[in-house]
Amino acid sequence: MGVTQIQKGNQIGVELYINDVKELFCSDKLNLLSVERFGIMKKYLFPIIMLCIFETVAISLWLSKDNLFYLFNFSYIGFSIALGLSLMIAKNKYGRCITQLLVGLYMLVYLGLISNENMQIEGFWYYLFASVFEAATIHYAVAKIFGPLIFGRGWCGYACWTAMVLDFLPYKVPEKPRRKIGWIRYITFAISLIFVSALFLAKVGNIERIMLFAFIVGNVLYYLTGIILAFAFKDNRAFCKYICPITVFLKPMSYFSIVRVKCDKEKCISCGKCKRVCPMDVDMTDNSRKRKNGTECILCFECKKACPKDAL
Repeated sequence: MGVTQIQKGNQIGVELYINDVKELFCSDKLNLLSVERFGIMKKYLFPIIMLCIFETVAISLWLSKDNLFYLFNFSYIGFSIALGLSLMIAKNKYGRCITQLLVGLYMLVYLGLISNENMQIEGFWYYLFASVFEAATIHYAVAKIFGPLIFGRGWCGYACWTAMVLDFLPYKVPEKPRRKIGWIRYITFAISLIFVSALFLAKVGNIERIMLFAFIVGNVLYYLTGIILAFAFKDNRAFCKYICPITVFLKPMSYFSIVRVKCDKEKCISCGKCKRVCPMDVDMTDNSRKRKNGTECILCFECKKACPKDAL
């Protein structure tokens, strides 16, 4: 008799459990849970996409070059960028700064100083003239030549080791009007090209050693020039706007960038806050490809944070 009662009790318990499960799956609770999960995934879709892009590059280069370093290198960079973007979405004000330090220090200290790889533009010319698809040539192809077709000048906002330091200076928002001296970048670009070309034409020996020396000296000059210009023009990004030779690659490719900040005209109240906080003087209220300084957006999203109507 006792056994029968226990069996009946177990049967009733199982039936109640099944009914609870049915109720859950047939109720709005599951729908609400699904909506919440979808909302979270949609919210963090951009970091996920960026991580996937870099993982694709990492795996492709690892398999094609048979070198495990590329898997680590681009996975690390992709994770760092995705982490920073996720923190920014979560409204952590240090998100982009964390990515800049993670990627910038890795490339400057580990790749540059420890591994003796010149990741500056001179290193790119060196490997290009040597017909070697390694190090700087791969870096430039991914981050500064073809990559900008997808993420514009995201390199400048999240990975540049020069801007990493300059962004700690006090003039995050330009205090003076933009100057028309952007032509200087073409001079620095030409100097770097002529310098490396001369080394090859003169058949100078031990060029790799010279490239390391050029990397160290070049970075010192970049930092000194960038800091001086920042205080002279009261603009942390003055070096990026007027001097940096890499922008010669970045600007034309960024014109066609897929990832862009756009303005919802129905929400926009033309308050001008987005323009005032932009470190690169971009007119975010214009959605055309020809908007003012449109090829200089570094995707810092300061404009989006400042917008009172969430129109960006």
